[in-house]
Amino acid sequence: MRRLFPILVIFTGVLLSYAMSIALLPVVHIGGITLIGAPTEQTMGSVQRIFYYHVPSAWTAFILFFINLGASVYYLIKRCATADIVALVTAEVGVVFCTVVLVTGPIWARPVWGIWWTWDMRLTSTLVLWLIYVSYLFLRKFSSSGQTPLLAAALAVLGALCVPFVYFSIWFFRTQHPQPVMGGGGSIDPRMLHVLLVNWLAFSCFAFLVCWSRFRLEKVQREVDEAHAMRSLLDDPSAAARSMR
Repeated sequence: MRRLFPILVIFTGVLLSYAMSIALLPVVHIGGITLIGAPTEQTMGSVQRIFYYHVPSAWTAFILFFINLGASVYYLIKRCATADIVALVTAEVGVVFCTVVLVTGPIWARPVWGIWWTWDMRLTSTLVLWLIYVSYLFLRKFSSSGQTPLLAAALAVLGALCVPFVYFSIWFFRTQHPQPVMGGGGSIDPRMLHVLLVNWLAFSCFAFLVCWSRFRLEKVQREVDEAHAMRSLLDDPSAAARSMR
């Protein structure tokens, strides 16, 4: 697996570069090869290109939150430390991508809607989702109770239940947010769809690499903490006796 990591890093770097080029430019020339990117949207113009970062970030965040849900439920059932680490790192990376969603949305909205933010159901529910997972991370960071992983797992279940509501809110409510371009009667130019999916693949690979690195770091950190705790018990016989009670 360690040998695979640098290969994935190189692949992801190349894919991110390619995805960025076709998202920002309608025609790309690389090494004498002409690559056709996404066409410029007729109504919104170039500002629409933020769509290729906004939407893949949202989809990637949703996937990470669902992985967090699965790991949290597994931890509640099995008390598996590995599942707890997976839940933690996917929540961390998911919050980063959800933050990108909340930042890129207003950047697009300002020139299109004329305002940075409106308390639209999609926007508000996304903000609530972000706050739930930020609360999850604060709980994991600042609580020293032995029950913290259990409480965090329960909070993760609540957060994951909000994901379908966020996604389907534009179907259930009259919102200012644009309607879906895929499903629900929506449509998208095939060239735009190609760029969208390439960027989603690039973001997903990047998220996987970050989660992988963060998982290894967290696992080592916990092993070091356990070793320090064991050494403290061995150095203090009275503390070891109290821990056995």
